Amino acid sequence: MPSNKILAEKQQVVAELTEKIKGAASGVIVTYGGITVEQDTALRAAMRKSGVEYKVYKNSITGRACEAAGYGELKAQLEGMTAIALGTEDPIAPAKILKEYADKIESFDVKAGFVDGGVIDRDGVIALAEIPSKEILIGKILGSIQSSLYGLAYVLQAKIDKDGGADAPAAEEAPAEA
Repeated sequence: MPSNKILAEKQQVVAELTEKIKGAASGVIVTYGGITVEQDTALRAAMRKSGVEYKVYKNSITGRACEAAGYGELKAQLEGMTAIALGTEDPIAPAKILKEYADKIESFDVKAGFVDGGVIDRDGVIALAEIPSKEILIGKILGSIQSSLYGLAYVLQAKIDKDGGADAPAAEEAPAEA
């Protein structure tokens, strides 16, 4: 039986992880077995660059924290060597980065995750990862707005040229008659 000090430390870790999960926009659980030190270092660097926290916890601690945060369904995915990635800024970043590594490394696999207050399965995480980044989506929206405005400008300019060309001789004749 663990001492009260060890239990208190574990409860503190669970409480901290629970708060991180509650504050996250999304999270992904992965099996990380078979990854080399170099691959792990590169993965962690990519996660930090994107503002994603990636950490390995004991499955029992992760399970308790997920349950306390309202994602109890994720406990079933906590078997073997698992890690959790939490994205606070960009909800797509954890899924995108981890899917990229899962595609490269055979033994590295996406298990499940959560986004917008709901649990998603492996396929949901993969679908989330395939959504273009925020910058690309903003660029596409601005491009479509700009395209519409250019179209409107061309139509208005054509109308002005057509009407202006018909009115121009009449405007020139008016001073001559006066």
